[in-house]
Amino acid sequence: MRNSKNSEIIKKEPEMKKTSLLLTVFTIVMLFGCSHSDTSTMKIANHSQPLDGEAEILQSWQGDYPVVKFKLLPEKQREQGVGFINNAKTFGAVWKAFKPGEDIPEIDFKANLVLFARNTQFYNHISIGKVNVKNGVAEVLAMETMSAMPIEEKVAISLVVVAREGIIAIQAGDKNVLINNNNSH
Repeated sequence: MRNSKNSEIIKKEPEMKKTSLLLTVFTIVMLFGCSHSDTSTMKIANHSQPLDGEAEILQSWQGDYPVVKFKLLPEKQREQGVGFINNAKTFGAVWKAFKPGEDIPEIDFKANLVLFARNTQFYNHISIGKVNVKNGVAEVLAMETMSAMPIEEKVAISLVVVAREGIIAIQAGDKNVLINNNNSH
C-alpha cells in the first residue's frame, strides 16, 4: 500500500509543477500588465492631488472695498480676514464694488481661484505677498501697514489669482474652509 501512495504522489508531482508554473506566469503577466498606466487617467488623478509648496500668484490687485458691499463676498466668508472666490458671477459683483468703472478682468475659474485678504479690525493697507500650500490647504501671507484707524466706511483688500489645481481648502484663522470645485459660492 505504501508503494501505491508513493506512485500517486509521483504521478501528481508533474501536474503540481505545471500548476505552479502557470500560477507564476499568470502572476508575472498581471504584475507587468497592471503596471502599465494610462496617461489620461494619471492626468485626472494628478488633478486632484493636494499641492505642497508655493502657489504662483498670476495676477494681483489692492485697494479699498466698501463695508456696505460685504454682502457681495461669498456668504460664509464675510466675517473672515481671508477667503476665496471661485466663480465669475461673485467675482464680477465684488469687482464692481472694488474698482467701479473698471473692466472686470477675465479669469478662467475652471483653472483658477481668486484669494482675498482684507482688514478685520483697523484700516490698514494690505497686500498678499505669497500663498503657501501644504497638503492642499492654502495659507495666504499678507503684509499690512499698522495704524489705529478704525474701520468705518471702507477696508483695504488685496485679491490674487492662483491656479486652482491641488488647492482643496484655504486656511481662515484657526479653521480650513473647503473650496467647492463646482464653481459655486
